[in-house]
Amino acid sequence: MNLNQITVPSLNVEKSIAFYKKLGLILIVKSLPTYARFELPEGDATFSIHLVDSLPVGNGVTVYFETKTLDTDVEKLIQGGIAFHLMPTDQTWLWREARLQDPDGNQIILYFAGDNRKNPPWRI
Repeated sequence: MNLNQITVPSLNVEKSIAFYKKLGLILIVKSLPTYARFELPEGDATFSIHLVDSLPVGNGVTVYFETKTLDTDVEKLIQGGIAFHLMPTDQTWLWREARLQDPDGNQIILYFAGDNRKNPPWRI
């Protein structure tokens, strides 16, 4: 089995397109006002946005994007007007993470884990 695609809900797909393009995703399908799909700079999975009438209640959606150049990427995004609510921080689970939200409040985590993503010291 291979992860093919993740889809997040949005109240305004066009606004979300602009946000995800700033993050570095590559727009490959634009079917306004209801849908957009992106390729990522690495890997084969795609990421999409789908128009909804209402957003999930509670914690909602969390999406992780891994980058080997986390600190540099965060600085570039800040210079481009993206706001973070957690700057790159070393976590106890051996990942370095920065956190932000997309225009619809979906939690976005940019991180670097390296080998610890799939092979932490406590792996079964």
